[in-house]
Amino acid sequence: MFKTAMAAAAVVTLSAASLAGGAAWAQAPAAPSTVRGTVTAMDANSLTVKGPKGSTKVTLTPNWTVAVMKPVEPDAIKPGSFIGTAEMPQKDGTGRSLEVHVFPPGVKMGEGHYGWDKKPGSMMTNGTVGTVVAGKKGSRQLEVNYTYGKRTITVPKNVPIVQITGGTRAQVKPGIPVFMVVQKGAGGQLMAGSVSIGENGKAPPM
Repeated sequence: MFKTAMAAAAVVTLSAASLAGGAAWAQAPAAPSTVRGTVTAMDANSLTVKGPKGSTKVTLTPNWTVAVMKPVEPDAIKPGSFIGTAEMPQKDGTGRSLEVHVFPPGVKMGEGHYGWDKKPGSMMTNGTVGTVVAGKKGSRQLEVNYTYGKRTITVPKNVPIVQITGGTRAQVKPGIPVFMVVQKGAGGQLMAGSVSIGENGKAPPM
């Protein structure tokens, strides 16, 4: 299961290079391309997903994996945890989380701070948690460190927090909400090496 979770974690590496090899970044990477929506059709090699901007067909690589986002308690975020969080930059230079996904122990992928499309102006930060401090109204303040910097990020009380776990291809079917990081293939088609789903048919929070 751990190896499956490690492979599935590639869904949130958040760039073509890290999808290919999990490489560490020396500087901020460009914002990745993503596809979100509900599966409307699929075959052995592709998914058609209906999202806010219409339908998109995505070709799946031969070894595509499935990641399941399992809700966890805030205590799952500890010093030393490697996390990803979609966040909104604040005027004081800190960030405010829109969601948090916790990687399996020992997995570090997509490290850095870069543009994201959860909301206009949002960013993605992937890194190792330093300090965790209790804040106001049940929030938590995190110091998140990555190879070329660090962020102070507040996680509000009711923000979705999930653990990345391994899933099976049988869990991906029409009617299921999905999230994918995609890149263009040689023929111009969108391609994905992993599909992220929520537990019990819920939409992945990222």
